[in-house]
Amino acid sequence: MEDNKVIRIAVDVMGGDFAPSNEILGVLMTLDAIKNDSTKTPIKITLVGDKQKIETILSDNNALNREDISIVDAQEVITMHDDPVAALKIKRDSSMIKGMELHKEKIVDGFISAGNTGAMLTTATMILGRINGVTRPTIGAFLPTAKGHPTFLIDIGATVECHSRFLYEYAVIGSIFSKAILGITNPSVGLLNVGSEDSKGTNEHHDTHKSLAVSNLNFIGNVEGNDILLGKSDVVVTDGFTGNVLLKFAEGFLSLMKISVKQYSEKNEYTKKNSEIIVPVIKDILGGFNYEEYGGTPLLGVKGTVIIGHGSSTPKAIMNMIFSAVSAIEKDVCNKIELAFKDQK
Repeated sequence: MEDNKVIRIAVDVMGGDFAPSNEILGVLMTLDAIKNDSTKTPIKITLVGDKQKIETILSDNNALNREDISIVDAQEVITMHDDPVAALKIKRDSSMIKGMELHKEKIVDGFISAGNTGAMLTTATMILGRINGVTRPTIGAFLPTAKGHPTFLIDIGATVECHSRFLYEYAVIGSIFSKAILGITNPSVGLLNVGSEDSKGTNEHHDTHKSLAVSNLNFIGNVEGNDILLGKSDVVVTDGFTGNVLLKFAEGFLSLMKISVKQYSEKNEYTKKNSEIIVPVIKDILGGFNYEEYGGTPLLGVKGTVIIGHGSSTPKAIMNMIFSAVSAIEKDVCNKIELAFKDQK
């Protein structure tokens, strides 16, 4: 990326459960954070959605005429209940489709949405297109580990049933993403399985293991579920069904801890005082499980920078989604994936 370039991000303000308020407040938080930090790259935001609602919220926050915010009107919304393929055909005036088209036309450098994940996958694939050599675009997420840096879990729901070819591609994509974002020189890659032995798993696992073993990736073999949070590998490759279950389990574990600590603190004065000491520690330790901190999940393998957020995204999560998109743009992730697949031909 050129020095001093302003990065342009389109935000689907109609996609989340608390749209458009949380999305717009998250944008304003982002712009304020950049204004107060001279080390951050300047950005401009395009808000895509119902213009009247957007202008009302901006006006309420004294931000109606900001030069770093523009609006693209979109009168339709792809809901969480819409069929992704049908929505792509019939809701052409939706905020999601219009935002993706802005990216396709290079009016913006990246696009984020906390809307329907399936629709985001379909829309990005059909409008932006797949990188040559990528069979199925994928999504991944960082999980905290005992090593002090996160591991990248891929896939987490894009494709629930994966052929060995898909899993191999996810390993390549995950390795590139981990290297670019975390700065790991040669990320280790593990294949999630029910045992560490080469013979474990399905035929798809066997075929994937063979392909990875002769690749130029830093493949360390099979890893098990209990290896993930210990940080045995920098990248963990799995099918979307298993990956999504793991991610949702991690989110549920965080909720359990919050509820358990609250219940403990309410027992008596002694436990209340103890909680005042342990709560900050627990928050710090378990922060990596909090979707607000990482904001969203990158959609990798399409010709663009797309971040998909949690439906219940808070303004803070929206802010971190935007920063995730900026980081991927600055580190040229999309082009690095494209080059990797060119080299494999």
